[in-house]
Amino acid sequence: MPLSAAGDLPTGTATFLFTDIQGSTALVQQLGIERWKDVLDTHYALLREQFSANGGVEVNTEGDAFFVAFSQATQAVAACAAGQRALHEHDWPPDAVVRVRMGLHTGEAALVGGDYMGLDIHRAARVASSAHGGQVVLSDVTRALVEDALPDGVGLIDLGEHRLKDLARPERIWQLRIDGLPDSFPPIKSLDSTPNNLPTQLTSFVGRDKELAEARTLLQGARLLTLTGPGGTGKTRLSLQLAAEVADDFKHGVYFVPLAPVSDPDLVGTAIADVLSIREFGNRPPLDLVVESLKDKQTLLVLDNFEQVTEAAPGVNRILKEAPDVKVVVSSRSPLKIYGEQEFPIPPLGLPDPNALGSVEALSQFEAVRLFIERAVSVKPNFAVTNENAPAVAGICALVDGLPLAIELAAARIRLFSPEAMLKRLETSLADLGGGARDLPARQQTLRGAIQWSYELLDRQVAHLMDTFSVFVGGATLEHAEAVIGALDPELDVLAGLEALLDQSMVRIIEGTGGEPRFLMLHIIREFALERLSEAGDSDRVRDRHAEVFLELVEAAAPQLTGPNEAAALDGIATEHDNIRASLVWLMQHKDTAEAMRLAAGMWRYWQRRGPLVEGRERIDAVLALPGGDEHPLERMALLEAAGGVAWWQGLPNESASYYEDALVIARAHGTQADVARQLYNASFPLLGGDPDKRARGVEVAREAYELYKGMGDRLGEARAMWAIGGHYATERQFEESLKWNDPAVEIMREVGEPFDVAWVLHSDGLGALNVGQFDRAHSSLAESLGILVAAGDSSGLTILLGDYADLARAEEDIDRAFRLRGAAAAIQDLTGSALEDLMQTAWQSYRLEHPMDNERARRLFRQGQTFTSQQAVAYALGEWQPEPVPEEEPAAGTEAATTGSA
Repeated sequence: MPLSAAGDLPTGTATFLFTDIQGSTALVQQLGIERWKDVLDTHYALLREQFSANGGVEVNTEGDAFFVAFSQATQAVAACAAGQRALHEHDWPPDAVVRVRMGLHTGEAALVGGDYMGLDIHRAARVASSAHGGQVVLSDVTRALVEDALPDGVGLIDLGEHRLKDLARPERIWQLRIDGLPDSFPPIKSLDSTPNNLPTQLTSFVGRDKELAEARTLLQGARLLTLTGPGGTGKTRLSLQLAAEVADDFKHGVYFVPLAPVSDPDLVGTAIADVLSIREFGNRPPLDLVVESLKDKQTLLVLDNFEQVTEAAPGVNRILKEAPDVKVVVSSRSPLKIYGEQEFPIPPLGLPDPNALGSVEALSQFEAVRLFIERAVSVKPNFAVTNENAPAVAGICALVDGLPLAIELAAARIRLFSPEAMLKRLETSLADLGGGARDLPARQQTLRGAIQWSYELLDRQVAHLMDTFSVFVGGATLEHAEAVIGALDPELDVLAGLEALLDQSMVRIIEGTGGEPRFLMLHIIREFALERLSEAGDSDRVRDRHAEVFLELVEAAAPQLTGPNEAAALDGIATEHDNIRASLVWLMQHKDTAEAMRLAAGMWRYWQRRGPLVEGRERIDAVLALPGGDEHPLERMALLEAAGGVAWWQGLPNESASYYEDALVIARAHGTQADVARQLYNASFPLLGGDPDKRARGVEVAREAYELYKGMGDRLGEARAMWAIGGHYATERQFEESLKWNDPAVEIMREVGEPFDVAWVLHSDGLGALNVGQFDRAHSSLAESLGILVAAGDSSGLTILLGDYADLARAEEDIDRAFRLRGAAAAIQDLTGSALEDLMQTAWQSYRLEHPMDNERARRLFRQGQTFTSQQAVAYALGEWQPEPVPEEEPAAGTEAATTGSA
């Protein structure tokens, strides 16, 4: 956990100290949690005293480990010596002697947010991990800075050059000799203690700590561990780091066997034999000699890039059977599928949500962003992530799906482009990510090369399926894949093809809605496959079918978006939103006006309830502008109705009225009586709260809809029109009359209505009850309404209900609560684009209770409400959660003041 503000941390050249307690896991088991906590706290106190006394600044602590930075190397050495003396002199219980290992390294590190980044930080951590309990070791750089200014009673011991387990260049390690303390320790923990040929790495290992730990655990219980994933996921780097970490467990050696140059499965045995220095084959097969050499040895083999020699899998199986102490780690696009294999799919690096970006410090905790920063700093030392460019950095990482290779290639371009400029280029084409390091294999120098390598190994029919599957944006269920691909090629077994792509790591699988499997293709791979699809001349046919499938999905879901299963229906649309967007864009580009109108009209209620409304408005307006719309009057009527609904929720009554009036004209000319009634009902809403003539017209229109519905025997339509009439009376402050219309509407809605209708009638009922002093009824109605909207994930509706609760709080003279709730509503409103709450305040301001309040305190309360999560805001409204009291004084200068509106 970070402990220090960024301003406290040393900048420029600094000395970094890492410490931890040797054998802490065993101590916990031996002492039990309570005694261990006491021991740990004592250890913290002893070391903190010495670190602080010598100018150390804690960067963070985790478990029993410290990370401390010093502006001067001499201070760091003095702190370590004093800390070891304090630990040695403390009267520990006989069964709880604490021995701490410490490591020091000096260098430069980028300070991002409140944390350090850079190769020297990793180097310091590796130096520390080589030590034993009670030992202090330091790098040669640090030694050079302190050897002429050591504290009294402290000397240096040269431990020689060692390859640390970060796989970087050898490091000369020195040990502090502290008078009165032990100075004889076992050889330090390094790769030199185990025979190996692990290649030196020129970059640090970043962003795979979780996967590395999981791989170590899996390897403990398996003899064959296969790391799978597409090109660029970092399988090779992870396998190498895993081998370095576990090297101490294999006394006869850890050996890396690169198979990228090998295309003949029969030559795998030869490649392994070469690595093991088996030279004399005679007439015997190389694999026989490999097995004979390994049968009595504790050895780890790392077989890299096994995908093009999968037919050699039986040979690996033979090694494992006849050499019982051998373990094998394989990196491959696909598993070997032999007995005893443990597959470990390697996911992309962790990414921030581009729609909820936090501070620079928070962003830097995501693996993908951290890797980008570290690699960018390595090529441009003065590169820094700021509040201005952080969204672009996050966008780059998201655009390349968190693939390590892609991120490294992007970071290498930081000399030429700012993050903002790079993102703009990459949004057009990922071809700019080329020109990787010249010493990498050609297939790894560019993303295209890495993917091309994998693609060429596919069966042609499977490759064709991969090209076709690329039409899906954001993945697809098996049902949708079969509906698109299977319909175009009935001879193709879609499930078998997807399983083959899954085996080859060209698609991934996740658990989708309701536990249904969902197949995903990384953006980078998808772009490659789309090019292949276009080159084959099949793109239009596939996109046409894709659009048909998702138009059918939307039209089937639209009636359910306000029905008994509304939450599931809304979730289903949310899952396929990217596919639906792509379908709409395709239909618009090809002037399929009728289909585009049907699709956009079917989506409007989703955009209203889940947002963003701005996107809905832009897409609907674009479709309305397509040529030929008048040739399809009923489709145009439905789209105008959708446009009116979106504009109403955006708080634009005049625009909403215009759309609804146009829809009513079409309904009267071409529609059914039900169409006319529905458009009358819609048209009554923008007249709420207008001037007296508009209000009178609104009641007239709502009553006309009511009479039509009543004449048709449509009880649900009748109840909706009654609710609309009640709303108009509320704007006239005729609350008793409003409730007379609402009461029967609620009863009918509960009987034949939909949850959406019930929620909104209850909303009106709650406000009416509030204004006639029936507070218990107001609480009951608003709580039920809020519960329905929250269950559906209706974020636009949530803004209205929080505003209702703010009014209720003011009526009950809980003014602090009212301002907090108004702030919470405003924050959610900003996210959704819904401004209907503002419109309602204007329309019904005559009965919104007023209360004087000091403006500065009001702003602080409002701002606090803006910080609530949706869950916190709901809990606060219901009285189930309480925030911290606001400070009596205004926050520090520079904090932007919020606007309280008419709250």
